[in-house]
Amino acid sequence: MSAITLTPRALYEEVAEQLRQRIFRRDLAPGSWIDELRLAEEYGISRTPLREALKVLAAEGLVTIKVRRGAYVTEVSDKDLRDVYHLLALLESDAAAQVATTAQPGQLAELQALHAELEAATGDPERFFALNERFHLRLLELADNRWRLQLVQDLRKVMKLNRQHSLLRRGRIAEALAEHRAVLDALLAGDADAARVQMQQHFAHGLAAAATAPGG
Repeated sequence: MSAITLTPRALYEEVAEQLRQRIFRRDLAPGSWIDELRLAEEYGISRTPLREALKVLAAEGLVTIKVRRGAYVTEVSDKDLRDVYHLLALLESDAAAQVATTAQPGQLAELQALHAELEAATGDPERFFALNERFHLRLLELADNRWRLQLVQDLRKVMKLNRQHSLLRRGRIAEALAEHRAVLDALLAGDADAARVQMQQHFAHGLAAAATAPGG
């Protein structure tokens, strides 16, 4: 088997990103054992950078390392999912309320442009969810609290372990789009209370979709 070519950044970071994307694509399924020997051979590396990469993913919650049993892709329980959505709702609704009162016209125009792209992507679920994440993260950047942004980025990685299943619930994309529009309308109106409430409802509906979809 030929080795995969890695880009010239820190080797363990590149391996971590390769594995992270394989987990998100479910090439490495939740609950599956990670075969370190096979992966080290596949990437053409020793097990040391691979183990460092697994530590990074374990810190993010994507991998669970079990003593004397090795590393496994994390399985997200129903409670895990509720807890993650609860924290995301708190953090992102607070950010939305802040942006509603502090955003400049050019920044609001950025969010409008992202929403327009989102509306155009309803027939492409993968693109829709990528744009959805861009909208949320841009909103957090505009709220200008790097600690909150870091927390949300880590929580969203865990959410991705389950998120694909929410696509299987009929009509969820249309619902999510309408919820985004309600958040955006509140932001454009400068209504902090409405922005907070609409973002909280967006996450409540997202959790319900993820919990009731097949496999969710």
